[in-house]
Amino acid sequence: MMDHQSRVSPGTAAPAEDRSCSWLNIWVFLTFALAIKAAFVTICFVVPFCHSTDQPTALQQQFSEWKCDSAVPQGTARGWTCCPNGWRRFQRSCYFLSLDTMSWTESEQNCTGMGSQLVVINSKEEQVFLSILIEQPPRRENFYIGLFEEKVGKWQWVDKTPYNESAAFWRREEPNYFSGENCTVMHVFEKSLNNWNDVRSDLMHHRICEAAAVTL
Repeated sequence: MMDHQSRVSPGTAAPAEDRSCSWLNIWVFLTFALAIKAAFVTICFVVPFCHSTDQPTALQQQFSEWKCDSAVPQGTARGWTCCPNGWRRFQRSCYFLSLDTMSWTESEQNCTGMGSQLVVINSKEEQVFLSILIEQPPRRENFYIGLFEEKVGKWQWVDKTPYNESAAFWRREEPNYFSGENCTVMHVFEKSLNNWNDVRSDLMHHRICEAAAVTL
């Protein structure tokens, strides 16, 4: 027969140790939930795939670590503009300056493999930004850009943007059309804003890759 003294009648408070376990379980659950939320937010900023309705760009597919800031164009509903770690952002583009050197064809392939292209310069503001950027350490000399000579005297950007001679930034007396000089570099040691030079495509130079920034 059950001992009447061991019963707990209806409405009687549970023993203290039972109440302690209940509160402990609630705190464990809340702590776990907060940790999951923090991890999710971190992933959203490090890997910009949080918008399930968007198709990831080629650049997003190549990189897992990103740097984001809130400097977005007016009228944009999203709050962050992102570039891969190690890339530099200007307006709506991300730029990568290589440490190693390659031929022009290899440079183009390398940029494409990263989900980008050899840089296409569309404005004086972009030329100014890049001219300052290439002078920063570590010190390098020439950088391939995405401008090449499709045929003698006819220059072409890699993305088919029309070549505008009035918005080009050639060094004095360039391009000089020496035999085989059908690709373009930005020359670091040229102090003028006009620092483009035509060179042979088989020469080994650094490169500037460009891709559209990711907005979140």
